[in-house]
Amino acid sequence: APSVGAIATAARATRAQCASVDMSSPSAGARPPLGAPLGRIEHFIDNRWVHASKSLAVVCPHDERVIGAIARGNARDVDAAVRAATRASVGWRRTPGVERARVLRGIARALERRKPALGRLETLDMGKPIEEAAWDIDDVVGCFDYYADRCEAVFGERWYAEEDVRLPDASFTGAVRKEALGVVGLITPWNYPLLMATWKVAPALAAGCAVVLKPSEMASLSCQALGDACVEAGLPPGAFNLVTGLGTEVGAALCAHRGVDKISFTGSLNTGRVIMRECAKDVKPVSLELGGKSALVIFDDVDIDKAVEWALFGCFWTNGQICSATSRVFIHAHIRDKFLARLKEAAEAIPRGDPLVEGCRLGPLVSAGQYKKVMNMINVAKRQGCTLLTGGKRPSSPACARGYYLEPTVFVDPPLDANVWREEIFGPVMCVRTFSSEDEVVALANDSDYALGAAVITDNVDRRRRMTEAFDAGIIWVNCSQPCFPQLPWGGRKRSGFGRDLGVNGMDKYLHQKQIVTYTSDDAFAWYPMFDVKAQSKL
Repeated sequence: APSVGAIATAARATRAQCASVDMSSPSAGARPPLGAPLGRIEHFIDNRWVHASKSLAVVCPHDERVIGAIARGNARDVDAAVRAATRASVGWRRTPGVERARVLRGIARALERRKPALGRLETLDMGKPIEEAAWDIDDVVGCFDYYADRCEAVFGERWYAEEDVRLPDASFTGAVRKEALGVVGLITPWNYPLLMATWKVAPALAAGCAVVLKPSEMASLSCQALGDACVEAGLPPGAFNLVTGLGTEVGAALCAHRGVDKISFTGSLNTGRVIMRECAKDVKPVSLELGGKSALVIFDDVDIDKAVEWALFGCFWTNGQICSATSRVFIHAHIRDKFLARLKEAAEAIPRGDPLVEGCRLGPLVSAGQYKKVMNMINVAKRQGCTLLTGGKRPSSPACARGYYLEPTVFVDPPLDANVWREEIFGPVMCVRTFSSEDEVVALANDSDYALGAAVITDNVDRRRRMTEAFDAGIIWVNCSQPCFPQLPWGGRKRSGFGRDLGVNGMDKYLHQKQIVTYTSDDAFAWYPMFDVKAQSKL
């Protein structure tokens, strides 16, 4: 997710560039030949690339061309990766914090040097606009740097963290020690391919864990760069491993492997349920960051243009494919008509088309399957009589003639039980409802099976505080939507999952705690009378 600085830069750039970029012209969508196929039909295991016998095609969502391939792994590949991680864990977990931090910073610099290539890979692989992809790589680098700093601060010259605890009995001293869990399996989504992987890989390595990463089969290209970056940074063999492939094959094997000490997953609710059931067989700890159906509440004391821009950004950023999207927008009755008129105008003006063209602000959905799913939800909403304000179909411009393109779509006042209102869509689809009172909108905003994010836009400081307290969600935005920083925890509750990425907890969840109690008195404990010297027992 973008930094605030990136958002401000984007807003300025959009106003400057969109006036001169015609995304609908055929030349805007023209591309040079790709050259060599992208991707490696290899897994990264024990610091080397291992050839795979099977592969999966990489399809560009802009024009549906096959542009490369990745390895299709299996349980044997997972076992090899876990065994390598197990061997590496012995030494890596006992590496001093300052040294682990040095390696993390080395990974950050290696990825930073690859920024232009990585941004292009992500755009070709999953369709997000090239400038968004570039900001994502900046955030990848920032996340590795943050956990390098965190690692150094928490562990220092030691390989573990330890804190003395004052006890009520002077005969004992107490301490709490935190050590690496061991080998962790990380399963990540396709909407932020390298960034979501980094949210897990960086803190796990900082904690001293060895990792096996399984990125989404729909967007694995940029994650492959992690292997080479880890080698350049001096990470010991086996501390980072990458196995690509299908979730039903690689992901399932990773969850079932007895050598994996924890699974951390970001993805859909249904897949999260499957992972949780599998991990329960071995009582294996798991953290889940799942879906969302977040609310954005806009009161009548705001600048409408600012509110409209945040509404668009909160729902249509990353082509609408973001778990925290504030896709349920509540607008105060007093400004409803003005807001809807400006929202329609602005949504229809969003530059869309080839995401490799600078100035693009809405690219294609990631795959044919995702496009079909989103279009099905839109068509069901239409049949149910939901009022369509704008969108709901493929753009008419030549640049969007092929690929998985969808216009920014807005429904107004859908029934509260409509699927388009209650279910996560994961596409550029927004629903707007009207409210009149604070109590009413709080009840409506919290009436969801999900509880990932919520946002409020108001100039009233007291109302901001009340709404922040009233929202039932893990992430609260005030006068904005979607900014994210590695220093702050990310996650929700209810069907949005449990556990947190980022922040202090982002590293702590890869540590386990030991309590250490030491008896310091020279006297016998003397619970049993035969050992009570002071009582001079004759037994």
